Amino acid sequence: MNFIKKNWKGVLLCLIIAIPSWILGKIFPIVGGPVFAILLGMVITLLVSDKSALQSGITFVSKKILQYAVILLGFGMNLSVILQTGKQSLPIILATITTSLVVAWVLHKILHVPGKISTLIGVGSSICGGSAIAATAPVIDADDEEVAQSISVIFFFNMLAALFFPMLGTVLGFSQTSEAFGIFAGTAVNDTSSVTAAASTWDSMYNLGSATLDKAVTVKLTRTLAIIPITLVLAFLRTRREQTDHNKVDFKKIFPMFILYFIIASIITTIAVNFGVPAAVFNPLKTLSKFFIVLAMSAIGLNTNIVKLVKTGAKPLLLGFSCWIGITCMSLLMQHVLGLW
Repeated sequence: MNFIKKNWKGVLLCLIIAIPSWILGKIFPIVGGPVFAILLGMVITLLVSDKSALQSGITFVSKKILQYAVILLGFGMNLSVILQTGKQSLPIILATITTSLVVAWVLHKILHVPGKISTLIGVGSSICGGSAIAATAPVIDADDEEVAQSISVIFFFNMLAALFFPMLGTVLGFSQTSEAFGIFAGTAVNDTSSVTAAASTWDSMYNLGSATLDKAVTVKLTRTLAIIPITLVLAFLRTRREQTDHNKVDFKKIFPMFILYFIIASIITTIAVNFGVPAAVFNPLKTLSKFFIVLAMSAIGLNTNIVKLVKTGAKPLLLGFSCWIGITCMSLLMQHVLGLW
């Protein structure tokens, strides 16, 4: 009861923001619910003079609900299907992830972008946008403003990719089938909503039904599995960095337990589907995961100073642009090398 008494006001405010944001995200999938939630949260927080009664609930949503979203994401992972159909794109995925992380690290040094923002943008660009940022933020102890900054950058380039990549594919002379563009969208666009928008546009352009969409989403899910090693490595590096002779840091305390639950959820889904349970059974949990991300982004928006975000946004935006261009070029190069385009 004490938990409810302490948190209900903040959670309710987040829900009031998240529900219309979710609906707007369905109407405008190129923008997506998380972006609407952050924007609404940042505007509403300017109108609330005293958030002391709300803060506990807002913090709970921004931290815990974000982790629950990642756990539930595991119920969309049939590992056997992903490993069978995603292995063709594995070299491209590894190359694009490496490119993004290297670009983010180099520009972090050159532009002096804060380390946590650089990490979040690099991981978000290379793996799966908002979900990767949601998984990484607790591991590196990023604050809400750093998360909001990174999400804003990531979704800006998501929107551009969804709009322009189908035209780019035509200009580059991709074959009018699902194969090449599906792999391109799945490896070069980072958030599922934008992957879906770009691939669906290609299907519509060439009357391919949902063939490109199916291919792109499978490749995208294969990329999502990179959350596991990336977060574990980041947890280990944080332990090493914070450990001194006078300050012993226990890896078990930093270890992202929610990633373990994500793996368990993936294994449960894989075993269940292989034993004949329809994959559609897990659809409500996948939908709940997406809604939880929107809900968490509303809390992050409420904790973010929009004025400060705008003032400090130029360098992170340049970093995100560089990661986006690097991933796009590497995806195209690898497809050409492997004879897929």
